[in-house]
Amino acid sequence: MRCNNRRFNLNRTACRKVLLYAIERAQSKYPFTLYALCIMSNHVHYLLEPEMPEDLPRIMHWLNWYSAMSFNRMLGRTGHFWEQRYHSSGFARDDHQRALNTLRYIHANPKAAGMTKGFRYSYSNYGTYDQLVDDGLTQWHPAFLQLGDTLEACAARYRAFCQRYLTPHKSGGRRSRWGVQWLPRLPRRQRDDTASAQLPLWETRCQVEPGDTPPEAVFNVADRFVQANAMLSTEVLH
Repeated sequence: MRCNNRRFNLNRTACRKVLLYAIERAQSKYPFTLYALCIMSNHVHYLLEPEMPEDLPRIMHWLNWYSAMSFNRMLGRTGHFWEQRYHSSGFARDDHQRALNTLRYIHANPKAAGMTKGFRYSYSNYGTYDQLVDDGLTQWHPAFLQLGDTLEACAARYRAFCQRYLTPHKSGGRRSRWGVQWLPRLPRRQRDDTASAQLPLWETRCQVEPGDTPPEAVFNVADRFVQANAMLSTEVLH
């Protein structure tokens, strides 16, 4: 899932915490197993297994509706929060190589984007595979459990598997410039700081009404996930 207009709305800690809470709510409403998760600044990666294949649209529809409703209320905005429909592709549960490749691709996103030097990142569940901890939302994929005779061996082999990941090279091809000659010459676009300026967020902007979710419930879910998967501060670039 990607934010509408590719805006970096998910770089806000409050939005990431609410999304983690929304995932937990979705799991209780439409049971599914979440094997991998990575929340980037403007998009999210999931590797999940619904109880029945036809449940996937219901899961994603509810998750995206609930999170978008929460984000719009938090940020004082209206309209679409998510861009288009989610993109997905399926594969057999026993296709272990595909599963491992997908896990590694999701966990490598922060590294590929230059956000971290390694794979440790607070808002992905790489830590559950690397450190063998329970973050309360995700589970180990069966392919991971086939890597060794013990959990420690599985973790070591998955860690080595991830280290062999090659960051994709960005395309060097020229972008299409068709129609540019008819556009008025505009000044160089300045950095958009509105994303970081839209404060306050959940804690102060939202008035908790009867039936609403108290912020404490959101923070409890998020804190457990982040503490389980927290990155090493020495790996952070920015």
